[in-house]
Amino acid sequence: MLRRILLGIVLAGAAGLGIGLGIFWWLTIPAVVASSSLPSRAPDLANGLTTFNAGGCSSCHAVPNQPDRLRLGGGLAITSPFGTFYVPNISPDPNDGIGRWSEADFVTAVMKGTSPERTHYFPAFPYASYQHAKVDDIRDLFAYLKTLAPVTGKVRDHDVPFPFSVRRNVGVWKWLFTDGKTFVPDAVHSAQWNRGAYLVNGLGHCAECHSPRNFLGGIVAAQRFAGGPNPEGEGWVPNITQKGLADWSAKDIDYFLQTGQMPDGDTAGGSMVRVIRNTSQLSAADRADIAEYLKSLPPVEGPPKPKKAKTGEN
Repeated sequence: MLRRILLGIVLAGAAGLGIGLGIFWWLTIPAVVASSSLPSRAPDLANGLTTFNAGGCSSCHAVPNQPDRLRLGGGLAITSPFGTFYVPNISPDPNDGIGRWSEADFVTAVMKGTSPERTHYFPAFPYASYQHAKVDDIRDLFAYLKTLAPVTGKVRDHDVPFPFSVRRNVGVWKWLFTDGKTFVPDAVHSAQWNRGAYLVNGLGHCAECHSPRNFLGGIVAAQRFAGGPNPEGEGWVPNITQKGLADWSAKDIDYFLQTGQMPDGDTAGGSMVRVIRNTSQLSAADRADIAEYLKSLPPVEGPPKPKKAKTGEN
């Protein structure tokens, strides 16, 4: 009798485990964009260039420590609490880059965070923001990238410990922190405000650095844009709501995005230097639209900065 009871418990546990694994497997299926959903169209290379600059592609994918921002061989190390990620080669090289990718592969990667091998990309790649982009913008970006010079060289594997290294688990992260929705303009606001909102929240992925994150690495929604610890581990990323930018005019923001110069005479530092190299290439209208949107953000209190250690004699 006891054996039958124990066997029943074991079988029930196995059935429950099987159901749980089935649910996990279903929830974590990598999403893809079918090529049939991309109707034939002539690419707009000028828009592809704009998308390239707005998306900050060269900030991460340009080969480090060399002057050509269009040499997209990757290799930049991005540190995080979950390990170190090495940015891949996205040049048109057929062996080491994306030269053999289809357009659907590229749109899937950027907007769904899924590789051509149908595995999840780690969210160090900011597809949680890129998911809000317009599909045609990403298609134009792909066409533009194909005009650039191929760069040889395979980037090393990420240095991410278990269990964070299990890519299937990223499917749960996506389920928690992505919604798969493209940007929808707000009819209450002007076309300029909506363009700024699109650039900031989508292609520009500003919230990815300028927001605090929870223990799973997801953005704390209630403190979006309120600044916090640098995700790369050094320094503090500023608050870009009106809590942090109240003293900045829209023209100040525009000028900063063009030159890196702040109203107090200081200049951008750290990874923001790479960002300015991109935003400085945007049109004056796009920078003005970004500034208009940022000035509309209500003040949000960010996480407290750690107190600096006192120096001097005890």
